[in-house]
Amino acid sequence: MSLQEILNHRRAVRHFDPDKPLDNAVVKRCIEQATLAPTSSNMQLWEAYHVTDRNVLEKLSHACLDQLTARSAQQTVVFVTRQDQYRQHAQAVLAFEKDNVRSNSPAGKQEKRIRKQELYYTKLIPFVYSRFFGLLGLFRKALAQSIGLFRPIMRQVSEGDIRVSVHKSCALAAQTFMLAMSEAGYDTCPLEGFDSRLVKKALHPPYDTEINMVITCGVRMPDGVWGERYRRPFEETYHTV
Repeated sequence: MSLQEILNHRRAVRHFDPDKPLDNAVVKRCIEQATLAPTSSNMQLWEAYHVTDRNVLEKLSHACLDQLTARSAQQTVVFVTRQDQYRQHAQAVLAFEKDNVRSNSPAGKQEKRIRKQELYYTKLIPFVYSRFFGLLGLFRKALAQSIGLFRPIMRQVSEGDIRVSVHKSCALAAQTFMLAMSEAGYDTCPLEGFDSRLVKKALHPPYDTEINMVITCGVRMPDGVWGERYRRPFEETYHTV
């Protein structure tokens, strides 16, 4: 399918066919394709739980307020954020980027570029992503506002701002997954309506994990899509400056 066809095919499906199971390998491949989505500073602070066990699906269905899309889902994929992993991820990205510079940069520029990467991933990233009861975020915010009096600077540096940034990156991966599923001929429904405590109880993720999105998966029934798709007029969305 073309991109336009994929976008037209993807709908929030509320009722899945119980007689049409999904191929686990295909869904896993779609999750793998989601790893190609961009993330802030390439930190990739997200993970996906691919749920195929019927007992766990039933627990997730209840956690998702017993919505029909959850009750009829053949499989479910839960995207979570892992901001607690920022140090490990930063080290991994830095190691990759050092090799990247050595392989693809002119010899005379390698040392300078490696120093720049080291400064970014060993100093700036830990400073921006660390949390301490909101206090570090307040300090970063005050610092950014002060520097911003003299030059442009990123001002969204409070602990809440960084949490939002991590969730935005995770959401990009979730959207990429849904488009990949659509290209594979499968259907999905992203859910905001869920009890995060019960979702965690069903999945047993690490303590600091946050639930970003629960995506039910299957093949749509004729009544799975609730009518035509509404979108605001494009001229109200599009602005040119």
